[in-house]
Amino acid sequence: MVFELQFLDWLQTLQTTILNEIMKAVTHLGDAGALWIILAAVLLAFPKTRKSGAIVAAALIVDLVLCNGILKNIFARTRPFDVKEGISLLITAPKDFSFPSGHTAASFTAVAALYFAGEKKLWKISCAVAVLIAFSRMYLYVHYPTDILGGIIVGIVSGLVGAYIIKRVQKRGVVPN
Repeated sequence: MVFELQFLDWLQTLQTTILNEIMKAVTHLGDAGALWIILAAVLLAFPKTRKSGAIVAAALIVDLVLCNGILKNIFARTRPFDVKEGISLLITAPKDFSFPSGHTAASFTAVAALYFAGEKKLWKISCAVAVLIAFSRMYLYVHYPTDILGGIIVGIVSGLVGAYIIKRVQKRGVVPN
């Protein structure tokens, strides 16, 4: 944990007024997974992308249960700003546990779901956004690097499980091909 705090402290040395505003805006893209929920809804609205939307939606539900419902409560990791004194947060202090990063998990859930759905262009764009959101969580001192890594892993697993669920449901004729 010492190395992780040192890394977060180093990120603090990169802060500028403009970068602070950018990182606050980027991190808010991941709030409550809203961006990814909206993306799933938009994909579900069009017949051509309905299956992809179903995969993203299913994966986000898996992520919600796995990350927020189970893992955060099992690990109960204290956030870095609660461990280190004198940190002035640029955003409202999150109240839940730190590991894994929920913003990162939801973001990489969407990326993985889009990848497994075969959305070649969209998964790449989403991946760039997900990386920025993940970085912003460390920049803003609300997550350790291992929280981010855990979120990425949870996201990939959730995306894979979401794709599997829709494939199984599709075989039963509930979701169109």
